[in-house]
Parts: sequence; C-alpha cells; structure tokens
Amino acid sequence: MTQTAMSLDTDARSAIADALNQSVAETVVTTMLAQNFHWNVTGMAFAPLHELFQQIYEDHFAAQDDLAERIKAIDGHAEATLAGMIKRSKVAEHDGRASDKDMIKAMLDAQETLAATLAGCGALAAEHGDTLTEDLCIARGQTHEKFAWFLRVHLR
Repeated sequence: MTQTAMSLDTDARSAIADALNQSVAETVVTTMLAQNFHWNVTGMAFAPLHELFQQIYEDHFAAQDDLAERIKAIDGHAEATLAGMIKRSKVAEHDGRASDKDMIKAMLDAQETLAATLAGCGALAAEHGDTLTEDLCIARGQTHEKFAWFLRVHLR
C-alpha cells in the first residue's frame, strides 16, 4: 500500500530518514571528491576527465538538496555537518594527488557505493510503502550507475 510521508509510522520515517542521511553523506563526500579531481586531474585525458568530473559534481550538488528535502518531507532531521558526513560516508576523502587512472578508479568506486546505498534506501522505502522516496532513490541510483559506466570505459 502506498503511504504519504506523514502516514508512515514514526519508526519507518526514522529508518528511511537515516538511510537518506547516509545517501546525503556519501553524495556530499563524492561531490567534493569530483570537484577535487576536476581541479587536479592531469594527463592525456585531461579535457574529457575535467569535463566529466565537473558534470558529476554539478549533478551531485543538486542531488544533495533533493535528498535532504525528502528527509524533511518525511519529518526527519537532515544531518548537515561536514565532519558528520565524512564520518558516516562509506566514500573516503582523497587528497587529489593521484594519476588520472587512480582518480577514475576512486570515482568509480564512489559511484558504485552511492548506487548501492541508494538501492538499499529505495528497498527500505518500498518495504514501508513510501513510493516517493523509492522513486527518488531509483532515479539517483540510475544516475550513479550511468556515471560509473562513463568512468569504467576510461579504464578499458
């Protein structure tokens, strides 16, 4: 049965908000990772990677807001400290001192991590009948899988 945000029970809203906060944390860390790589990439593939990393961070910056606003729509608290996000994230920070291939690998791992986190969040939302959160997670997951594909082809 499809639920509206406020018809979800408190435990469901809390669990979904927590999963969304995980998604926000990883999106924020990945946004900065992409911007870092955008600034620091070098090598023969500089131009296409510089552009791809910019596409990623611009997409992810907008996604942060969409995910956080969904947390608020289900009456949750959007966690918003950088320290908390870094601590929570399964995506690690990077100092940007790496070869272009190592940057691609790190960004690919980040995209795959985000896709998996969002798939889990979407499944949790579906379990509770929260189709709007599920749809958001599916759409975001598809975006991360597309970016993963774009990155993966650079490694072949």
